[in-house]
Amino acid sequence: MATSVFLSKLELLKQGAEARIYRTVFLGKPTIVKERFRKRYRHPLLDEKLTHRRTVQEVRSILRCRRAGISTPVVYFVDYTSHCIFLEEIVGSSTVRDHIASAQLSGSSCPHVELEHLAEKMGNILAKMHDEDIIHGDLTTSNMLLRCPPEDGESDLVLIDFGLSSMSALPEDKGVDLYVLEKAFLSTHPNTEALFEKLLKSYTASSKKSAAVIKKLDEVRSRGRKRSMVG
Repeated sequence: MATSVFLSKLELLKQGAEARIYRTVFLGKPTIVKERFRKRYRHPLLDEKLTHRRTVQEVRSILRCRRAGISTPVVYFVDYTSHCIFLEEIVGSSTVRDHIASAQLSGSSCPHVELEHLAEKMGNILAKMHDEDIIHGDLTTSNMLLRCPPEDGESDLVLIDFGLSSMSALPEDKGVDLYVLEKAFLSTHPNTEALFEKLLKSYTASSKKSAAVIKKLDEVRSRGRKRSMVG
């Protein structure tokens, strides 16, 4: 009851199928609170077990990324009773989705070079994540933020929303992760096939295990094309 009263006083940013996202200040810092709410269509005991497991896995993935030098929000506090995660709010950031859309609208050559550099950075970071056997599970350009750089620095790429993440060393799981990103990338940003290939080239060069992953990605692509033809 105390948690529900607390959350009711916060600013609700959005609600998805799995969680509600709030904004607040925690320990004097701008904070995002992610609450996994109860699914009433599931048996209460099963729902509690699954929700707890997903909360644990999300926190574990974030912390493992940070240990590997991958930028993710800082985890301030976790309430496993109410399934709430208190995370650093990346103040002054923009989504990679918005950044690419804005650069494409400008139409000049300078943003094109900048986007290629961004694609290379994305490939490098995803390679590092997969080498740690972390599967994001919902890779989109909306789940990547560009943090405003310090003076004379460059923007930091921050991965967010590990709600569907898992741990796996299987090349197929990593290939599917990249396939999900490719589908989301090309549907959100038309005519960016070359940009995504730049990302994959950077991934291949950066990952110690890329050969098997790219092979699986090609297999998943092939299966996807066959399903489209049948459909």
